[in-house]
Amino acid sequence: MRLNTISGRFAALTMIFVVLAEVFILLPALASFRLDYLESRLERAQIASLALLATTDESLAADLESELLQNAGVFNVVLRRNDVRQLVLASIIPGPVSDTYDLRDETVLQTVDDALATLRDNTDRVIRVIGAPVNQAGQLIEITMPTAPLRTAMVEYGVRLLALSAAFSILTAVLLNLAAQRLILVPIRRVISNLSAYAGAPEDPRHIIRPDARLAELREAETALEAMQKTVTSSLKQKERMALLGQAVAKISHDLRNILTTAQIFADRLEDSADPKVKRAAPKLLKSISRAVTLCETTLAFGKAEEPAPTLSRFNLSQLVSELVEAETLAGQSAGQPQVEFLTDIPPSLMIRADRDQLYRVLTNLGRNARQAIEGTGQPGTVEIGAGETDTDWWIRVGDTGPGLPDKAREFLFKPFTGSARKGGTGLGLTIAADLIRGHGGKLELMRSDAEGTEFMIHLPRDMASPSVTPDPGAV
Repeated sequence: MRLNTISGRFAALTMIFVVLAEVFILLPALASFRLDYLESRLERAQIASLALLATTDESLAADLESELLQNAGVFNVVLRRNDVRQLVLASIIPGPVSDTYDLRDETVLQTVDDALATLRDNTDRVIRVIGAPVNQAGQLIEITMPTAPLRTAMVEYGVRLLALSAAFSILTAVLLNLAAQRLILVPIRRVISNLSAYAGAPEDPRHIIRPDARLAELREAETALEAMQKTVTSSLKQKERMALLGQAVAKISHDLRNILTTAQIFADRLEDSADPKVKRAAPKLLKSISRAVTLCETTLAFGKAEEPAPTLSRFNLSQLVSELVEAETLAGQSAGQPQVEFLTDIPPSLMIRADRDQLYRVLTNLGRNARQAIEGTGQPGTVEIGAGETDTDWWIRVGDTGPGLPDKAREFLFKPFTGSARKGGTGLGLTIAADLIRGHGGKLELMRSDAEGTEFMIHLPRDMASPSVTPDPGAV
């Protein structure tokens, strides 16, 4: 049994606590033993006195007195009867009387204190002990006696008591250890074994633990572990399917791009056709092919490794948003959709620290989603982009007057292939945007989405640490 195990430490602590409990019990026990010892000497002295008083032969009395004193373990005996103090038994006292103890009025604390004093003093002293005679055979009985036999008896009693306590503590520790092994350690080892097996093949549902512990706490732990393992296994399966999908898309991407490129070339030539119907259909065909190419490229980009860590630089946010507004305005006009007005509320001198390219991608995703949502209604609308700063972070708000996100899109927001609000969309735009902002140590959150529009908020911390923070060449 090793001390660095639960069972070993449990057994050691049990023995220590039992011994400590016995130590606290030892002092009252020794005090009680001392009191019993002195009372027994008083009883023996009383019996010896009565035996001598009953003897009428004087020649026999001298020999009997010596023997009675020796058997009683005292030097002399004094009885008080009828208010008369009588020295009944007497012998030579080897020294002066050092202390007097009246057992008739001793308190518990005084008894314990006297017992400690007896143990501390290893010299043989003479003490006087006063008590009440048994069976009311007088008013009091008084004896003188040595302390050495008393101290020896107390030490022997204490050693026996401690030895018994040690044996009891060992037996208790063994029994408790066996109980702990059965009730606690065996279920814990089962959980550890399950964790090891699950770590080897987390995608195998057969390794998910089945709660069966009898102890309520262990059963709760196993239930929580079961829920966690089911979640992890399900996530791994989903990621495996995503990985397989990414591999499949990667394999066909080359041929798919060639096909789309060829189709785009032929579609461009259709614009020169003399047939009015073909000429009117050509822009729609080009737009469909362009969307297909964009979808393919977006899916491939998401299937690659994680985005690189942001390279922070200080730049003017107003300039970056102006570039975004100009690009999205031109995109809306070229698509022939209803006019979407972009409004900005950004201090011209606001300088922030972030990865300029990544933040542009984030704002482009949000701005384009807002524009396309408004265009889908067939009515004009506005997209508002505002920004500001606090002592701890920079914030950027992107809102629109569109129809709001559908319930499914809000439920699976920021999840790929499930959170799209647009028919035919992949939901990758918001997923990528959220990942990029998390890479900055910030967060992207949906503030509101209802019939009056949708609003997203970006928070970027001012104290984000980065190994490379370089000034942006275009910053003013």
